[in-house]
Amino acid sequence: MTIIPEDLSIHTPNKKLLNKINSTKITEKILFKKQSDFHTISVVQNKIGRFLKYKDTYQAGYIDLDYYRGNLPYINYFLIPYLMNKNIKDILLVGFGSGIIVNQYEKIFLKLKRIDIVDIEENIFPIAEKYFDFKISDKMNFYLQDALIYLKTTKKKYDLIVVDVADDVGIDERFCSIEYLSLVKEKLKKGGIFVSNMPSSRDIFNKKNKFVLNLLEKYKQNFDYIKLFNGSTSNKIYYKAFFNIEDEVYDVTNLVMISSDKDYSFSSDYSSFENLNIKIQDYLADLV
Repeated sequence: MTIIPEDLSIHTPNKKLLNKINSTKITEKILFKKQSDFHTISVVQNKIGRFLKYKDTYQAGYIDLDYYRGNLPYINYFLIPYLMNKNIKDILLVGFGSGIIVNQYEKIFLKLKRIDIVDIEENIFPIAEKYFDFKISDKMNFYLQDALIYLKTTKKKYDLIVVDVADDVGIDERFCSIEYLSLVKEKLKKGGIFVSNMPSSRDIFNKKNKFVLNLLEKYKQNFDYIKLFNGSTSNKIYYKAFFNIEDEVYDVTNLVMISSDKDYSFSSDYSSFENLNIKIQDYLADLV
């Protein structure tokens, strides 16, 4: 079963802003297109930047505008673990995207020894190299595999596990199960950090938001400390970039959950993010 983000909406968007979004036409040049076993994949270029799409959905890419240049902004929350533990050595990334985040991890984690990357889409790695300037290094290991199978079979343990697995429809409900969360916990070292991206209404703790409230209960069975980021900074960049709208419109957001068995505080040293052109403190302020 697939969890469809649009089904999680609680509040109706502003009609005027919604009409502006629906009337916005963005002309795209197709740089690459292929039907794989899992997706209709394309790489497109438009006035906003260059993007990887599965069917009609933006999965990853690079925004190239004067006021923001960088990854799809919700992915910047995946960099917050640096402010929790600068000494991370072993990373598992499930869901590769454009690979930009991998090269960013190499730049900021100076003690990094290994990044294991798991994705089920075989075309994704050459696409990242050719169209998104992804650089392979000897620290990287690539596994073309279903993520749950990998978690069940690997004997490795990690300081940081990051999972971002939405496809063109939604998220496989297996990634919300107790079994899955138990596997993740088992593969984390003591004090290890788990980052996951989930859909949610922006009204996170509303009693109608049953999906997230139920999900939180499952997380609490496996992790002592859970930090939730509501995606507000990311959303504002997205709406301005694509529609020149200053407000958040749709109710559904990227809810980034950072979990651990250790209660980390956040470092206020943001100097490592200057070379990445990321104002990480804005994303940190989205902690709810």
